[in-house]
Amino acid sequence: MSDLLSTPEQHAYRLLVRMAGAAPTDLAAQAGLDPVEASALLEALHRKGLATPGPLFHALPADVALGETLLREQQALESSRQMVAALSEEYRTNTRRRNSDHLVEIVVGAQALRDRLREMQDSARDEIFWFCRANPIAMQGPENAEESGALERGVRYKAIYERDLLEKPGELDSIVEAMRLGEESRTLPTLPVRLAIADRTFAICPLVPDASRGVGEPTAALIRPSELLDALVALFESYWERATPLLPDGSEEEPDKLLLSLFVAGLPDKSIATQLGVSRRTVQRRLDRLMEAAGVDTRAGLAFQAARRGWL
Repeated sequence: MSDLLSTPEQHAYRLLVRMAGAAPTDLAAQAGLDPVEASALLEALHRKGLATPGPLFHALPADVALGETLLREQQALESSRQMVAALSEEYRTNTRRRNSDHLVEIVVGAQALRDRLREMQDSARDEIFWFCRANPIAMQGPENAEESGALERGVRYKAIYERDLLEKPGELDSIVEAMRLGEESRTLPTLPVRLAIADRTFAICPLVPDASRGVGEPTAALIRPSELLDALVALFESYWERATPLLPDGSEEEPDKLLLSLFVAGLPDKSIATQLGVSRRTVQRRLDRLMEAAGVDTRAGLAFQAARRGWL
């Protein structure tokens, strides 16, 4: 109420509330004021709807008199807030357009890159996209403890793995565990770059090619909303469409989904056997059973039928 009434008006109103009614002389005596000043205060309260007209003034409810005024001020404040928000967003948008530093940040060093990958996953709200090439430069798959926490809080993960990565010790076990937690996994023979994208608003992309990795520290670009980021999202989506799905084994009725995934991805029998912890002969026998179920007598036919029948 301090913005709607002056301090003397507030004091006069409080006195008037306590009195059954007051003429200017009554208020003057009660407040120690000059009668002319008391009369001016009572007239001011009357104009603001807080007192009946004189000569004997009576207090009126403050919420009735001032409620509409407060509502108008709240509406004006909300309008001002929206204006400030719009102007601030316009400033940020134009600043990003003018200054490339707001679009791309360079990070140097494996530890700094690991930290940013972890921060990206911890702050993600909706989805994470990964290009996982063989020979990671900052974080091995089993080291990525942040993924399980993000999956548990509902973040969707879509990861494409280079085929050679599936043959690295411990990598396939880590991928299978991630798939069981909810990760959508696919594989391709090769990927063009290493890439991580969070919520389509932030990307991390190493800049130094593999052939130059011995030259110095790993260097990556942190890319914020821009046409460059849009292009990276489109690149991921185009590769995702042609990648081979990886599926963990499900029920006892369908125990060979992982084997079939690795077979269709192009891994040789020996590598499949190593990754599954079985003999090469066991892999061949299980593939023969799948060929029989598909009604084909060649492995090429099995791959075709697996795609046609939606086994993957």
